[in-house]
Amino acid sequence: MASERLSSILSHLKGGDSNSAVSAITQKNPEDVVITLALRTPLAKAGKGGFKDTDLDYMVYALLKELIAKSKLDPTLIEDVCLGNVSDGKAAYRLRAASLAAGIPHTSGASTVNRFCSSGLKAVQDIANQIRLGAIDVGVAMGAELMTAGGDRLEKPFHAEILKNQEAADCMQPMGQTSENVGDDFGITREMQDRYAAESFRRAEAAQKAGWFDDEIVPITTKVKDPQSGELKEVTLTRDEGIRYGTTVEALSKIRPAFPQFGNKTTGGNASQVTDGAAAILLMRRSKAIELNQPILAKFCGATVAGVPPRVMGIGPTAAIPKLLTQFRLDKADIDLFEINEAFASMAVYCVDKLGLEHERVNPRGGAIALGHPLGATGARQICTILSEARRTKKRILVTSMCIGTGQGMAGLFVNEV
Repeated sequence: MASERLSSILSHLKGGDSNSAVSAITQKNPEDVVITLALRTPLAKAGKGGFKDTDLDYMVYALLKELIAKSKLDPTLIEDVCLGNVSDGKAAYRLRAASLAAGIPHTSGASTVNRFCSSGLKAVQDIANQIRLGAIDVGVAMGAELMTAGGDRLEKPFHAEILKNQEAADCMQPMGQTSENVGDDFGITREMQDRYAAESFRRAEAAQKAGWFDDEIVPITTKVKDPQSGELKEVTLTRDEGIRYGTTVEALSKIRPAFPQFGNKTTGGNASQVTDGAAAILLMRRSKAIELNQPILAKFCGATVAGVPPRVMGIGPTAAIPKLLTQFRLDKADIDLFEINEAFASMAVYCVDKLGLEHERVNPRGGAIALGHPLGATGARQICTILSEARRTKKRILVTSMCIGTGQGMAGLFVNEV
């Protein structure tokens, strides 16, 4: 095993072609950081769906309970939990309490991170880095967002000195405005966006009908207040709520622009839905997974972040994905599946075209336009989805990527265990 690890390191140092790079990342070594379980809640419509009367702490608690039960892991072995969240300033308190209530002992740690839409992937990166450094052996990375409770808009402008810098000032632009900027700057028409969105809904509908989401979703029992009587009723959520069956380009073309003050191309039909939901990833060192007899789903190879102009923040994946592939000496042809967050159809169309990707390999089960985009959860949700699709189709090398508010992109690289 030591000689294999040394060969892998030497291969990276020497450089080489794409084939040798693929060989290097697909090698199995005891020190690999691996994913042994990836689960998520159903995604519910914010403000009117199944989680509208559920607090963030309960959503996190319920998912952690499911993760512990399904993994059959002794919770005392979990040394740290990291939650990606965007909008809740008290999320660190809620996570700590939820993890204790779920059975994770007080000897474990709990923290939160916020890198906007990629917060869930950032949590995975943070836990994985601790495992690599030997600080912990087992950890849980999560992402959760209760968008029903409110968004992440700034309450007041930046300081006047900061606003003298145009790119700093552009960080104030609402996401809808940045979507219109992408459409205007790069010629992404309303029709192109509606066609992309219709395909996202079609794929998600086909996947849901075929039961492809079933192995990544765990049922969550919660309570919902009846809008008429005010009575709380217990419900069990089992399916994503945002998928609109039978969506067509023609139907989408009739929806009014959502941000007419900025442009006429972005609508409620071709942009990501406002959503509540959570996802959780169990990570550990490969040697520990083998010792504990845990199933290994995939190896987490690494992640990276890259910046783009804030006014076109949606194009972030076009900077992050090439940077990630360069770091691992891979070519886009080496990647079997991509999951790119569909914050807006404008950015999704641009990213697929700019990166020269085959659309068939991008978001094969649809994306946030159809499924929803709970901000802090999406980075982790994408991992659940891409690993499930990789198991189904026997695909090997996987990339997830997000555009990030204020003009960033993040991408992560995984190898499906086959």
